[in-house]
Amino acid sequence: MKIIYVGDIVGRSGREVLLNNISKLQEKYKYDIIIANTDNAAHGFGVTPGVCRDLLEKGVGAIVTGDHVWNQREIIPFLDECKQIIRPLNYPENLPGRGAREIELTSGKKILVVEVVGRLFMEAVDCPAQAIDKLLKNYTLGRNINAIFVDIHAEATAEKIAFGHYLDGRVSAVVGSHTHVPTSDTMILPKGTAYQTDAGMCGDYSGVIGFDIAAPIDRLCRRYTGSKLSVLKGEGTLYGTYIETDDATGLACNIEQICIKPQTN
Repeated sequence: MKIIYVGDIVGRSGREVLLNNISKLQEKYKYDIIIANTDNAAHGFGVTPGVCRDLLEKGVGAIVTGDHVWNQREIIPFLDECKQIIRPLNYPENLPGRGAREIELTSGKKILVVEVVGRLFMEAVDCPAQAIDKLLKNYTLGRNINAIFVDIHAEATAEKIAFGHYLDGRVSAVVGSHTHVPTSDTMILPKGTAYQTDAGMCGDYSGVIGFDIAAPIDRLCRRYTGSKLSVLKGEGTLYGTYIETDDATGLACNIEQICIKPQTN
């Protein structure tokens, strides 16, 4: 199976750079599914049903979210209505939506898409390891599921790396999100799981992780201004990850970074 995962979409710049390049990605990679992180897709905070529908209509096959999943209130009923959107698995089970979705592809193959949020430097959540252990009791790669993709939405690199090793051999891929900064550690772990600490973002890289520099500098200098983060509106760069899995085992046989930068004259 050929999987493309694109990192956090930040505002309109991030949405446009993905939508404008889907055909190029299909031509180059001939992917089976694109998975997109939309945690910052709507004005930098969360995502709306309209943004989700636009992405799905243009060819995105699954949408993951993150710690900003509740920011846009209109998304809450959509989390149950749409079978292609995933909220963090290690939130309480009684909340709207689901933390894992089986997506059936046109080829008839099935991929399980899962998201967890980290616990270091994040809001209090349930244990991601326990949550995914409970889920994986129902799935075995190469038997009742063709591939399992896990997004870990977390601040701490060490937590992401440890989680990747914890799942090595049990899932097809573990790729991190949330920090918006792409890491250069794409690899296949010893037992066959593809891994990257952070895929990066789709958005304008001229500021601070997709936002105008004013508010971050105020916070850096400990100025009390009450200013809010403002999404940048320049041309976006697309960062993501390409993963290819073995059809027999569901484990990874290739992983590489994707980067599409704005064209310059």
